[in-house]
Amino acid sequence: MDLFLELLNNLFILANEASPFLILGLVIAGLMKTWVPTQILSKHLGSGNNAIVKAAFVGAPLPLCSCGVIPVATQLKRSGASAPATSSFLVATPETGVDSVSVSYALLGPIMAIYRPITAILSAIFTGFLVSTIKEDGTIKPKANEASSIKSCCSSKNEASHTHQQVEETTEKTSCCASKTQPKTDTMLSKTLLGIKYAFGQLIDDLIVWLFIGLLFATLVKTFLPPEFLVSYGSGITAMLLMIAISIPMYICATASTPIAAGFILAGISPGTALVFMMAGPATNISTLGVIKNEMGKNVLVRYLLGISVSAISFGLLLDFGLAYFGININEQMSHNHEMLPFWFSTACTATLVIMAIKPIRRLIIK
Repeated sequence: MDLFLELLNNLFILANEASPFLILGLVIAGLMKTWVPTQILSKHLGSGNNAIVKAAFVGAPLPLCSCGVIPVATQLKRSGASAPATSSFLVATPETGVDSVSVSYALLGPIMAIYRPITAILSAIFTGFLVSTIKEDGTIKPKANEASSIKSCCSSKNEASHTHQQVEETTEKTSCCASKTQPKTDTMLSKTLLGIKYAFGQLIDDLIVWLFIGLLFATLVKTFLPPEFLVSYGSGITAMLLMIAISIPMYICATASTPIAAGFILAGISPGTALVFMMAGPATNISTLGVIKNEMGKNVLVRYLLGISVSAISFGLLLDFGLAYFGININEQMSHNHEMLPFWFSTACTATLVIMAIKPIRRLIIK
């Protein structure tokens, strides 16, 4: 009974530490989803080195996990984005985001919250440049009219009209893109409400299962494993290679990987090795690798995996070296980072997340 109460107490403490910043990240991510037009993405991600850098910076803050980024990246590629830019986008987008940075600050402290998005952007750029070394005939090109052949619900109606007047009438009266709906959907209030609805609907559904698994894992580690358990083999290239092998087939988003990484650090694994998991886990899974092979070819897939592995291990080693050189203890930052938040506020945020995660209750609140 005492052990069960200790487990619940540790789970409650970890959830309270993460929930305020997760809510903040969800709200920001939802607003970005509705306020950033998707057309901008495909416009600036053509060929050239600038496109690789742009793709990394555009993808980094977007609220897309390792599964949600797949259809977006696929459409980007088919809309004219180059393979290097698409690869850069595929790395940066799931590795970090406004929600994962918030949770990183909550659970891992300010150093990891700053270091993590920087490494995500740099690793995305490195992977993109690595993919750019492939010659043009080494990739699978989309068909010239493939993107244009995907018709919207508006195109068929316009094609059926033979005069300019008929097109206008059809668009106004029957099209799903009717101008009458534009003032409503374009207002600031409606976009903001749509963003919040997305954040506490689809986005929280994408995150909550793995987030709970991560918090549960961190709770078990905190309760049962002594800090010195993994110290003897919790750092160095061997440990990082093992972490790469574990991370590649997994499906886990950047936010949900954070509490798992916190559990690793509490168990005695070095912060650099935990960073490898937070970089490689979200950026790779079986679905992502399959799409890359089908859309861009085997050569791109090999360089994609190589770019992620090399950059993750390099930045992990650099982090461990820097922390040791400056005498910084990540565990102390994890323990004392958020004492300024009132207990009642953290508990209210945890309760809000629990309520929003239960669909029947959420549907009564958000219609």
